[in-house]
Amino acid sequence: MPQDLRIASVNVNGIRAAVRKGMLDWLDSANVDVLALQEVRADADQLAASLPGWELVADEASAKGRAGVAIATRSPVAAWRTEFGPAEFDSAGRWIEADLEVAGSHLTVVSAYVHTGEAETPRQDQKWMFLDTMDARLSQLRAQAPLALVMGDLNVGHREIDIKNWRGNRKKSGFLPRERGYFDRWLGEEGVEVETVDGQGGTGRGWVDVGRRFHGDVEGPYTWWSMRGRAFDNDTGWRIDYHLATPELAERVVDYRVERAPSWDTRWSDHAPVIADYRFPA
Repeated sequence: MPQDLRIASVNVNGIRAAVRKGMLDWLDSANVDVLALQEVRADADQLAASLPGWELVADEASAKGRAGVAIATRSPVAAWRTEFGPAEFDSAGRWIEADLEVAGSHLTVVSAYVHTGEAETPRQDQKWMFLDTMDARLSQLRAQAPLALVMGDLNVGHREIDIKNWRGNRKKSGFLPRERGYFDRWLGEEGVEVETVDGQGGTGRGWVDVGRRFHGDVEGPYTWWSMRGRAFDNDTGWRIDYHLATPELAERVVDYRVERAPSWDTRWSDHAPVIADYRFPA
């Protein structure tokens, strides 16, 4: 019998706060096998206390109470890594890889948390450096791991259909043409020259945006809504949380969904979990 692996990703906006607001009730009902977390904002002991019974690997941010990424699984992790980019670049709490063995297959999963950024400021310079480093790592992963999945809050809306109010955000970090150009290359046909929205062009890396492939060219479904105003109630959101899969893994997707909370007051994060089921043959 084939084995279906349910993999979810969510920016929890602080794991301890999310648990207090009801995250574990969702997790108990979601039947998730692998969970990628971003913006954990907790040390190893606090994370373990928040998610009892899970196998955990994590990378804390250098600054206490900031960022933080983790991967939680129901089965042992074969190996894990946090090395990412040049030594002088502080990427702690923003990138973690884990290798899993699933039905005799080797699977690499990544939890990533890209900087929020701010146009034309040093914060955006940090984001550019991270995106450059991520670009290089995606090429390496594509060559090394036929079955690989990069998940997380990538803090970029790739296309106009990924942001409700895209016209008002064209000059803001998260929807800058240069940021979107990275995604044009990452998701372009492998080895083929691609046109990019910023005009820079480049070679396609061959990765697959699982959510967009599954839903087609529709608005959203959004994964993040501002806590201010009535953004959630009006579904004025951004699709910035992704499953980026190698083509070989993308072919195994049998279901995908964004689990938007039923109402504003039942949310335990400002992001919604992004969930996909991947089928592994026996």
